[in-house]
Amino acid sequence: MVSIMKISELSLETGASLATIKYYLREGLLPAGERSAPNQATYSKAHVRRIHMIRALTDVGGLAVSDAKRVIDAIESDLPLTRAFEIAQRTVSEQVDPESLDDDAISTIDSAIAGWACEPTDPGRLAAARVVMNFRKAGQGTDSGWLASYAEAAQLVAKADLDLVETRPDLASRAETVVVGTVLGDALFAALRRSAQAAESVRRYGDPER
Repeated sequence: MVSIMKISELSLETGASLATIKYYLREGLLPAGERSAPNQATYSKAHVRRIHMIRALTDVGGLAVSDAKRVIDAIESDLPLTRAFEIAQRTVSEQVDPESLDDDAISTIDSAIAGWACEPTDPGRLAAARVVMNFRKAGQGTDSGWLASYAEAAQLVAKADLDLVETRPDLASRAETVVVGTVLGDALFAALRRSAQAAESVRRYGDPER
């Protein structure tokens, strides 16, 4: 890959159409190239990486372009990592109205995550309470051991996420990992959970066709 390229070469390198790249530039998701002539600009490896990140956020993470811009703005700011995390989480999370939740569901989740530094409006806390509430409405019940196992698994994943962040050399790359990891980590964990469920069911109950 060449280090400096024209917009047509940037398109070939990333697989993004010229129209898409110009849209990213117009919307502020992609920084402008360096002017080489009145109507020409050159682009770098940083632009290639940014386009791949935008597409990961929108195509894999399912973010709207406006939401992708919000989390990218967080990357480019000097905000603390905890604030970048908050922006990423609130952007990718559905906003749950606390008034729509029953007190018992909230209490159940608060017991499962006791000791965690969560604000009352934490989107994960509220979304988890809604899951518990709907699980019970479906007649499934929510065994405390089941919730405790989920909370323990979530902590392990969170530690892995932060361990990955700490391998990055500077604040900007750490913020980038925070944002991308938050968005794509959800998709990764869901995918791995599916495979783990299949493997565990075979281990427990067998599969005569395997």
